[in-house]
Amino acid sequence: MYIEINHLYKKFKGVTVLEDINLRFEGGRIYGLQGKNGSGKTMLMRAVCGLIKPTEGSIVIDGKILHRDISFPLSLGALIENPAFLAGYTGFQNLKLLAEIEGKVSDEEIGTTLQEVGLEPDDKRTYKKYSLGMKQRLGIAYAIMGNPLIIVLDEPFNALDEAGVLQIRDVLLQRKKDGALMILACHDREELDLLSDEIFKMENGRIIGERKEK
Repeated sequence: MYIEINHLYKKFKGVTVLEDINLRFEGGRIYGLQGKNGSGKTMLMRAVCGLIKPTEGSIVIDGKILHRDISFPLSLGALIENPAFLAGYTGFQNLKLLAEIEGKVSDEEIGTTLQEVGLEPDDKRTYKKYSLGMKQRLGIAYAIMGNPLIIVLDEPFNALDEAGVLQIRDVLLQRKKDGALMILACHDREELDLLSDEIFKMENGRIIGERKEK
């Protein structure tokens, strides 16, 4: 599994939000994106997920060009910005509904994934009664259920307490061990350093630096 980004530009109403991005990501590695709000991290993630179309350049996923050969990555889990689920459904019901739409994850797998992120499959509380931390865990559960080959997470540790951070860190490292390609944006510099094999610093829609951690 690999993603290759070639001379990627994105403009909105004449304003350049991504400028000449050239990167290569490979499976079994975690890539960190570092930068202030508005630096382009989330926009780059949205581009990789197929949610926005490049103005110029290309994104190639295992030899297939995004928006030409495929509309979206074929095996993708993502949490970008705030997770959104149906307020009157439980966590399990929300994931089951989404799994039925995608047609690839069993009830047993949903339950296992919920437990993996620290949620109980049999919890009868609806999403509207979830704490912020529980909502974040459910968003991560959705991103990782079905063991996608590409996992894209924007601020995965938001609203998590220390125990939650440790638990989700272990989950992500296990997915890396299983061969997933992961892209993370995180304001917590320490967590980004702990998890990432490479870190790319962004500013004004450009890559301005790179650090190899491992």
